[in-house]
Amino acid sequence: MRYDYLIVGAGLYGAVFAQQAKAAGKSVLVVDKRQHIAGNVYTEDVEGIHVHKYGAHIFHTNDKRVWDYVNQFAIFNRFTNSPVANYKGELYSLPFNMYTFNKMWGVVTPEEAAAKIDEQRKAVGITEPKNLEEQAISLVGTDIYEKLVKGYTEKQWGRPSRELPAFIIKRLPVRLTFDNNYFNALYQGIPVGGYTKMVANMQEGIEVRLGVEYLAHKVELDALAEKVVYTGPIDAYFGYELGALEYRSVRFETEVLDKPNFQGNAAVNYTDQETPWTRIIEHKWFQFGKDDDGNDLSKTVISREYSSEWRPGDEPYYPVNDERNSTLYRQYKALAERQRNVIFGGRLGEYKYYDMDQVIATALDVSERELKR
Repeated sequence: MRYDYLIVGAGLYGAVFAQQAKAAGKSVLVVDKRQHIAGNVYTEDVEGIHVHKYGAHIFHTNDKRVWDYVNQFAIFNRFTNSPVANYKGELYSLPFNMYTFNKMWGVVTPEEAAAKIDEQRKAVGITEPKNLEEQAISLVGTDIYEKLVKGYTEKQWGRPSRELPAFIIKRLPVRLTFDNNYFNALYQGIPVGGYTKMVANMQEGIEVRLGVEYLAHKVELDALAEKVVYTGPIDAYFGYELGALEYRSVRFETEVLDKPNFQGNAAVNYTDQETPWTRIIEHKWFQFGKDDDGNDLSKTVISREYSSEWRPGDEPYYPVNDERNSTLYRQYKALAERQRNVIFGGRLGEYKYYDMDQVIATALDVSERELKR
């Protein structure tokens, strides 16, 4: 045994556990099948712009412990997420706020907006929302649901809104104010220098091997360490013996444009069903259109995002937490709990949608308990 811990995955969960273990005097080896660290928060430099290769990641949290932790490894800028919704050329504010309600209905006071939403909610007679469609209408009324929620959501999940669970849309921010901040979080921003630099700082002094397929070399890799921290797909670990868990995947079309500004905002969501992509990200606006030295950037990089059903070989992004998959995950979790020297963690290891701060908080909790033993 050469190491105390073998950590499978160089994303946030693995990086936090590795950093905490090293700080506790443990020997650590990190392996990842990709040719880079940082998992899905990986950013690569293109024309001086930190491009979010696996989709936009905006750090936000109300957890001061997590905020203090990440600030050991990066300085965060003051980026505030204020996306825009494009419905057939009409632009609306996201989150849904007084700007949205004024554009949709011509109302000018919070009282008028609340009355309009209440009127539409009562018209459809929803008392106990049973699915995403009913939950959304109960929050924002039928007009906003039809224009700004339905098409986007059905493209993202590949299923009719009436077949999706209500809890998905509970993340939808609705405000009777003119606040354009999508995340109602005390702390928010993007790491200066990009997420890759932040994760590299977390893994400083730790041995990392990239391009390593753990499951293809499991026996020899397991023999190197006392314990394994596994952050890959839980069903893959067990050879899909109970069946495959379902995910939604995302495909990106990224291009460099020889112009300083494409859409004037970091994120624009396309909420009609006819547009094939769900949103366009213009990465330079995460850093206010400037490079790390504060110089204006003359080019821009955009990424169109297309949601799709996951197939083997695709990157798994969003767990499909319906009844069938939740039941199957519980069966895999029971198998995982019998693995005496393996810790399963992270979005794939726990088959759970995690925001970045939640991943970090969980990894801190697990590592604290583990390293006290």
